[in-house]
Amino acid sequence: MEIHRGRLVDHIHLRAHDLAASKRFYRAVLQSLDKAGAIQETDDHFSADELWIDQAEGVVSHVHLAFRAKDQAAVKAFYEAALAAGGTDNGAPGERKYHPGYYAAFVLDLDGNNIEAVYHGPFVASAESVVIKPAE
Repeated sequence: MEIHRGRLVDHIHLRAHDLAASKRFYRAVLQSLDKAGAIQETDDHFSADELWIDQAEGVVSHVHLAFRAKDQAAVKAFYEAALAAGGTDNGAPGERKYHPGYYAAFVLDLDGNNIEAVYHGPFVASAESVVIKPAE
């Protein structure tokens, strides 16, 4: 069975109620998944690869966002880091019925977004990342 990911979404933009608190939350979550190298921050935003977060000027975003984890231990580390950073339990680490080998945990972030870490079981990725550069 093949599962293809990474072709539909260009980026996720979240508008946070408290940007400083959201930065702390997502920094902890991404560090727990060994993705801290992707983090970029300024006074007015936080980003990591396709994720962009800034201060809401009114209504905050409400989405479901799933991060890929390298194994079940990373899913557990994500869950613990997210709770320690102020997240709320929305599904402890464990097997899910979505497909064989689907192991995930869910938390609500500080603005009520449903954040997931998922391990799909052993797999081989066709590429580490997509490289976008100007056409020549």
